[in-house]
Amino acid sequence: MEKIKIITDSSCDLSKNLIEKYKIEVLPLLINFGEESYLDGIDIDFNAMQERIERENVLPTTSQVTPSRFVESYKKWLDEGYKIIVLPLSSKMSGTYQSATIAKMEVGSEDIKVIDTLNVTSGLGLIVLKAATMIEDGFTLNEIEEEILKYREAIDAGLVFESLDNLVRGGRLSKGKAMLVGALGIKLLLNVENGEMNVYSKVRGTKKAIKEVVEKFNSADRKQGEPVILLEVENPEVCTTIREYLESNNIEYIHQRVGCAVGIHSGIKACGLFFVKNY
Repeated sequence: MEKIKIITDSSCDLSKNLIEKYKIEVLPLLINFGEESYLDGIDIDFNAMQERIERENVLPTTSQVTPSRFVESYKKWLDEGYKIIVLPLSSKMSGTYQSATIAKMEVGSEDIKVIDTLNVTSGLGLIVLKAATMIEDGFTLNEIEEEILKYREAIDAGLVFESLDNLVRGGRLSKGKAMLVGALGIKLLLNVENGEMNVYSKVRGTKKAIKEVVEKFNSADRKQGEPVILLEVENPEVCTTIREYLESNNIEYIHQRVGCAVGIHSGIKACGLFFVKNY
């Protein structure tokens, strides 16, 4: 059986327990407050980052994982006899995929597969978990690559954004539009489409937003046996309602929290579901 190592980045938003269980290497993105840079999830966590954002009224930026960091990781695992599958966040959201590809060219090994996941946060997390379980089941590197290229297209999500502050600060939403949305009590519903964050619906009120997320999930042609992830950023109202729906319908799920790299743009009070459709 092939020895295969998964390398991903910190935007996968998987818990420490899952990362340790599957022996996944997670390379941290950088969180930058001006000239000060912190390793996501190592030097800084979401709570510390958010506290500084509120205290200083400044939104940090992120920096991709560098090619040199990938080269270092590749050489380490190749020297230990591993083949490597690299699963970074979407190339449309970060240059990390390009860094991983450049590093592969520098190392010059055919035992490295770099896949553009076209996903981020728990969508990326689902892809990483799929690869991890396939490794456990004895699939080869080529077989895993073939499956992941199909699997990535089947991931869907319904996310409720309560706060638009960070979307505005990060240039993802105009201030005028945000003021209008806030005044009308309109909630944005987002998913990941073609590798980018996408607003797929707008509704008035939190209850309607929750209802729409649940209806989208309930009506989806979901692939049985695949994980469901409930993702939350300090939104107990939405999270509790969705969790009660899942548990009352005996739907198993993984509860995860957003990390720094994604949390910069989501801000607080975001919640939703990631799941896999039939493919």
